[in-house]
Amino acid sequence: MNNKTKILIVDDSHLMREAVKDIFAATSNMVVVGEAVNGNEALQLIPMLAPDVVVLDVNMPVMDGITTLKHMMIQHPTPTIMLSTLTRDGATVTFDSLKYGAVDFLTKPSSLNGDLNDQATRITDKVATAAGVKLEAMQFIRGGKKTSTTSSIRHSEIKKIVTIGAAEGGYSALLKLIPGLDPGVPAAFIAILYAAAEHIDAFVRYLDRCSQIPVKRTTEGAPMENGVCYIGSGEEYVTIREQDGGYLLHVSPAPFSTQRGSINMLMMSTAELAGRKSVGVVLSGKGGDGAEGLDEIIVNGGNAIVQKPQSCLYREMSENALARCGTQFVVGDAKLASAINLCCL
Repeated sequence: MNNKTKILIVDDSHLMREAVKDIFAATSNMVVVGEAVNGNEALQLIPMLAPDVVVLDVNMPVMDGITTLKHMMIQHPTPTIMLSTLTRDGATVTFDSLKYGAVDFLTKPSSLNGDLNDQATRITDKVATAAGVKLEAMQFIRGGKKTSTTSSIRHSEIKKIVTIGAAEGGYSALLKLIPGLDPGVPAAFIAILYAAAEHIDAFVRYLDRCSQIPVKRTTEGAPMENGVCYIGSGEEYVTIREQDGGYLLHVSPAPFSTQRGSINMLMMSTAELAGRKSVGVVLSGKGGDGAEGLDEIIVNGGNAIVQKPQSCLYREMSENALARCGTQFVVGDAKLASAINLCCL
């Protein structure tokens, strides 16, 4: 048992707990060490059982999943996967879960969602990945209220351009990062996230509601402004152009959608035009996109920040960036916003 991933299942449905237990029982490297029917029970069991991963429902009596997450991430930070009928890609409750500390999400297994064996494999794969994430106590960011400072610096000279790249696991990192960006720094922010375009749109709307700075979708020809974060999809190539002393966004479809390169493209474009004014940030994700672009930013005198691999759901992007670029700034996901704010002063 010492070498097995220990799992706590939290769900008020006995049938669902049994179904999920059967999935883990079919693997040789996972074991269910406990069950809880609500969040209150889960919070009592976690310090006693010390699970490696918590599988958590959203709708439960006594204490719901979101409230449980808030308490858990302060008292006993534990990698948590939300498993609910509500947690679908692009859903508000999914973003809420990730914002408050869940590392990943899944929809409950059902014959309506396709092959049950495939769903079981996805569950065990995600639990195995989550077990490798090292969490720190959450520092909840109070965002959402736009300030007058934002509008007062909006049209002044852009002193820094911050480019951010994220893929798998990127939702969670960006939800901790963007709401904490300081509206008072003279910087513009552009993030590329590998997700479907319709989910990017929903994510932008959600982030705009909970961030101190405006969050907008990348659009062709849009003038960049201080104190604004623009988010584009990995299905696009986003670059910047100079015009009349400022910068414009150029957005076009990625010519090779199966070959990732959108983060590198954005960072190299920024490094070329902005030089020392550029800041590159590489977050969680598979593959190596972002490493070459981050290297180019460093060569041109800019700053580089990499999410600490241990805090990433998927470490490949951050590890590849570190292998190529060294360790200029390496920080956990909870401290990314603070590190970026300091680089922009």
